[in-house]
Amino acid sequence: MAKKEPKTDLWVADQLKDCGIRFDAQGSDVKEIDEALKTASKRGTGRVGYPEYTAVIGDFVIVIEDKASIDRQIKMTDSGILDTSVNAVMDYAVNGAYFYAKHIAQHTPFKKVFAIGVSGDEKHHVITPVWVDDREGYKMLPDIESFISFSKQNIGEYYTRYVLNEATDVEKTTEQILKDAAQLHEYLRTYGTLKDQDKPLVVAGILLALDEIEYKGFAIDLLTGDQVEGSRDGDKLMNAIRTRLTRSNVGPDVKKDILLSEFSILQNSFRLNEVNETLGKTPLKYYTEFLYEHVFRNIKYQKTSEDFIGRFYGEFMRYSGGDGQTLGIILTPRHICELMCELTDVKMDDKVLDPTCGTGGFLISAMHRMLTMADTDTQRRHIKKEQLYGIELQNNMFAVAATNMILRGDGNSNLECCDFLKKNPAQVQLKGATVGLMNPPYSQGSKADPTQYELSFVEHLLDSLTVGARAAVIVPQSSMTGKSKAEQVFKASIMKHHTLEGVITCNTDTFYGVGTNPVIAVFTAHEPHDPEHVAKFIDFRDDGYEVRAHVGLVEGDSAKDKKQHLLDVWFGRTEAASKFCVESTVKPEDEWLHSFYYFNDEIPTDADFEKAIGDYLTFEFSMVMQNREYLFKGDDEDAESK
Repeated sequence: MAKKEPKTDLWVADQLKDCGIRFDAQGSDVKEIDEALKTASKRGTGRVGYPEYTAVIGDFVIVIEDKASIDRQIKMTDSGILDTSVNAVMDYAVNGAYFYAKHIAQHTPFKKVFAIGVSGDEKHHVITPVWVDDREGYKMLPDIESFISFSKQNIGEYYTRYVLNEATDVEKTTEQILKDAAQLHEYLRTYGTLKDQDKPLVVAGILLALDEIEYKGFAIDLLTGDQVEGSRDGDKLMNAIRTRLTRSNVGPDVKKDILLSEFSILQNSFRLNEVNETLGKTPLKYYTEFLYEHVFRNIKYQKTSEDFIGRFYGEFMRYSGGDGQTLGIILTPRHICELMCELTDVKMDDKVLDPTCGTGGFLISAMHRMLTMADTDTQRRHIKKEQLYGIELQNNMFAVAATNMILRGDGNSNLECCDFLKKNPAQVQLKGATVGLMNPPYSQGSKADPTQYELSFVEHLLDSLTVGARAAVIVPQSSMTGKSKAEQVFKASIMKHHTLEGVITCNTDTFYGVGTNPVIAVFTAHEPHDPEHVAKFIDFRDDGYEVRAHVGLVEGDSAKDKKQHLLDVWFGRTEAASKFCVESTVKPEDEWLHSFYYFNDEIPTDADFEKAIGDYLTFEFSMVMQNREYLFKGDDEDAESK
């Protein structure tokens, strides 16, 4: 019978190539595997039998069988186990892949084997991996969208998480990002002589061009180092960027023009387009290959709110010494973005505004949270296109943020490049934002220009939201003390028009390496603060995140538990001692910090009393031994001695 799966075969092969997986069709170049398959007939005849594809990746083997119809993906027995009958193995993708994988595990030295069943076509398909051992055992794993988890870089971590059921090694991931960022920074400096502000733009522009590979509008092989005007590598990248922006329906034209202007460094730099003797290619091609391998795939298949471009931006700046602090630019860590989304209880139908959006970290976190609540593609499209709104003043940051959103499927990327403080709040309010998230520029305000104080941004944000909207901002502790007259005026004005729900004191290392002690303040917009309203002030400095040498701030073992406790206390699901949370009425002149309202509400125990007496007696004995017993004589005894 003629095979019905040629289109599926070709699609699977293309997917494997895209993920950098070297594979063999209808057999294996590895002698032990090929020998084993010579006795792997599905019909049980002991003759030859070959799966569609096999691949050896380190000490792992993957075996792939595919079927044209999704109905032929998998067959289970009535008792709920994988059917291993001849007909099931012949007719179903997962069952066939399992048959071959088990045979390899039992008849070769390879014992780490994945069976992968694929059915359908490019548009509608199912990919099901199964872990197989050599003792008739197997483990069904969650369906996947691509083969990226089985690439050389990812298969070990995939095995650890899904087969061994161990937690993802966050530190390892962080170390890899730091390593890649340091390496790329060095390449950008050595081969491109790029200025600090141009580095993230080169990265973002190349990533946009790489996104056109999916539509056949760009290929890395096109970068040949041609020096003819209009055919240089930078010209080809810019053409792909232009097409990608058009495909994403980025508008209006002025916005598109800003982005193209920022990315023009790719065309205008002679050094980037000149073939480098050491590399044997242009720096642009070298960077494109590096980014495709280390960053693009991660973004393309990432389902968390990880802000990869943002983290790379931060690392570029850290290594170059130009971390943006002179501009007050401090990128918000991912776990803080996620926490602030949870504190404001972002829901699927919310519209989220970040008026100082940087690289887009808050918007990405909010988007992913809302997408997990969506049930239909229509809802998901609406979230991406209509429910995320950002403003950024710096052109280069705006370009990076727009790229970050476009790469994650926000086709229109609702971002504006302008000065938020100069926008009329009533006009911004027409956007209908029900949640505001912000990390404003730090340390820019002064007596000469009080409009740049963090509290000025906070008030402007609250004024720009709809009635009853929730807002969370992360600002320095000093903003909550409000020592200057201008800051006191801002605090009074905020409470006159809006409600302070509470302030959370954060880990002092949250912005590791910057030296800022941050707090998260949460508000309800356009509801004047009732003098009797009780706000919550929480000390969350011990959040479970810790600084590791050569890595920075990483999630510790207790971080998830501590975060859950914080949320339980915040939403009133549990009570806490005053050393963690104080509930109090608030005045504008107060310091809006846990330390200001804190009181010790713990009743001393008998052990506390005994320890205090013991400490006193130890001290008294020590003084007597030093001939200082006079310290313990009373006034009456002193009078008699006189």
